[in-house]
Amino acid sequence: MMLPNLEALRSAADVIHRVMPPTPQISWPLLCERTETEVWVKHENHTPLGAFKVRGGILYLQELIRAQPKVSGVITATRGNHGQSIAFAARRAGIRALVVVPHGNSIEKNAAMRALGATLIEHGEDFQEAYEHAATLVEAQGLHFVRSFNETIVRGVASYALELFDAVRELDAVYVPIGQGSGICGTIAARNAAGNLVHCVAKAAIIRMTEALASRGMKVVMADVEEAAERLAAILRTENPDVLTAYDEHGNYGHPDHIQVHRVGMRAGELAGVPRVF
Repeated sequence: MMLPNLEALRSAADVIHRVMPPTPQISWPLLCERTETEVWVKHENHTPLGAFKVRGGILYLQELIRAQPKVSGVITATRGNHGQSIAFAARRAGIRALVVVPHGNSIEKNAAMRALGATLIEHGEDFQEAYEHAATLVEAQGLHFVRSFNETIVRGVASYALELFDAVRELDAVYVPIGQGSGICGTIAARNAAGNLVHCVAKAAIIRMTEALASRGMKVVMADVEEAAERLAAILRTENPDVLTAYDEHGNYGHPDHIQVHRVGMRAGELAGVPRVF
């Protein structure tokens, strides 16, 4: 997958901004004091769904309806925010949305997707099993399958990075949470297209997340995501070999030729010495 150019990103952002306004980016004094540097927070909790994923859904459904005006509905698999995004956009487009989630999924996320008009199906013990089941229903249900990572969704979510780079100049580092990869790829696309020199850092805090879930008595299942990770790493290495970096447990950078996401949490001391970060 080739990352989109600036013209494509601006066009996508225009589509999204007809549905929702740009979200704010704020530099909070106490956060700057604690981290001993200038920090900006991009408040994607101000979107209609409280998450950046809605941007990808808006663009995807807009382009789908334009390309396939007779499409009857969409189907996807999710643990929450992607499903809400597709349900939100499908309702605006006036078409059906079927969402497959694994058993034991967040009660709140399920309720939110239903409130947005989605028909929910619970299947499997993890995301992978839900995803595979959704794929089997495509033909039987006569629906369009929306994967959680694709070029259109990357263009859509990249709009938050464009907003940030337009609003805050001369950032030195941007920290991006990484899951399926649309957020980090969108940020990189916006960075590259705008000719920005900001250093992008992909962050995953899997250990902290699993510890928090386990402390509440919840069973944690680590799905096999090796194929998706390799796909994402290949895209990033092809597009910009210096761009994906992760900290190890000692706060050191990983080598860009050996892309990996270390299972560590953020520490305030990690940011010290970086002049301006997002």
